[in-house]
Amino acid sequence: MPINIPDGLPAKETLHQERIFALEEEVANNQQIRPLRVVILNLMPPKVETETQILRLISKTPLQVSCDFMRVSSHESTHVSADHLVKFYDTFDALKDNYYDGFIITGAPVARRTRRRNRPTWSRC
Repeated sequence: MPINIPDGLPAKETLHQERIFALEEEVANNQQIRPLRVVILNLMPPKVETETQILRLISKTPLQVSCDFMRVSSHESTHVSADHLVKFYDTFDALKDNYYDGFIITGAPVARRTRRRNRPTWSRC
């Protein structure tokens, strides 16, 4: 079934080449069916590649799915242009009043975590 993703999203061209049908926003809005609405919080550094992978998987559902992308306002991404984030990603404040059927979170915020090494204790005989 087709997925509805923002016009101009780089993943759309890749999916089109793979013969995965993505609806244009205007066409999707004029259809008589209600799509499944999903918001995706993409924490992975390679944003464009991750978007493509997620949308490829979502396209395999028999339902029409509409996806919005969310970003964390307190984090500045370095692996994607600021223009890409402004154009395709919204903050929680912008999306909080919308109603979604699903919420997908990718990756993990490991930048601020400290790691402790648990070394095994060896006893000598």
